[in-house]
Amino acid sequence: MKILCVPNFSEGRDSSKIQLISKSIESISGVKLLHIDSGADANRTVITFVGTPEAVCNAAFEMIKTASEIIDMQVHRGKHPRIGSTDVCPLIPLQNISMEKTVEYARKLAERVGNELDIPVYCYENAASVPERRNLAFCRKGEYESLKQKLVEQKPDFGPDIFTPKIAKTGATIIGARDFLIAVNFNLNTKSKDTASLIAAGIREKSKISDGAKLKGIKAIGWYIADFGIAQVSVNITDIHATPLHRVFEETRKRSKQLGVDVTGTEIIGLVPEKVLLDAGRYFLSQTENGNPENVSDSILLKTAIEKLGLNDLSPFMSDKKLLKI
Repeated sequence: MKILCVPNFSEGRDSSKIQLISKSIESISGVKLLHIDSGADANRTVITFVGTPEAVCNAAFEMIKTASEIIDMQVHRGKHPRIGSTDVCPLIPLQNISMEKTVEYARKLAERVGNELDIPVYCYENAASVPERRNLAFCRKGEYESLKQKLVEQKPDFGPDIFTPKIAKTGATIIGARDFLIAVNFNLNTKSKDTASLIAAGIREKSKISDGAKLKGIKAIGWYIADFGIAQVSVNITDIHATPLHRVFEETRKRSKQLGVDVTGTEIIGLVPEKVLLDAGRYFLSQTENGNPENVSDSILLKTAIEKLGLNDLSPFMSDKKLLKI
């Protein structure tokens, strides 16, 4: 049995702290660290690691403990929404394990973090205790700044429900079990956060815009990233089977053009399943004149996807480091 863990930490600027967190993961035998992705403007780091369920849960506990000791939420500032030092910690069934069993591991981890580290824990997605908490945005609503009130109005699933000096430093943590998710940012040739936000509002599943695409499993926000000097549409694709990456890309381009801007490229955060880019390559080849994606090698499909999605726009896309074969 194998599960994947993709925790998000509220630190993307201090490499020494990120290194300490990654070392705490690697200190547990039976896990393999696959990828680290940090962003200074977002002030956030996404780490991906894999292993047996028991080993992954032990590593997750150690990394949450380490993060709580070295990250102070009282001084944290960043573009990305967050509620604690370890903001979110999802477990993802990967090999020979059911979602139901993964949920059991997630809730046991959440209970251990709450009891032994005295950190409030909200369980989300498939591990949620109530329907509303399946939604990560609901669990994180108000972010760290509203945590004191949240602990009173929405008791955590595990851990203390009083805003102590320790919790003022650590914040809360959101732990759950979910399917694979793709985190992706679409680069725009504008600096306007408002424009990016309008595009995001038009593509997400819960769009309130009358002609919104309402793409299943799509969550999106707009922001300006000073590091790159551009605005981005930041997207989580939570159902990669219902809404493939290339469809989100095309819809984002469509909405952008309506507002007089262009999508110049794509930034994938963390890892992406190889199949997602192979499917994108097939799609883009099928859209070309005389294009025929049948009997085309995987290397050609990947090259096509990388080119059409603009994956080299901000930095070279390293296939050997970014692709997850599942």
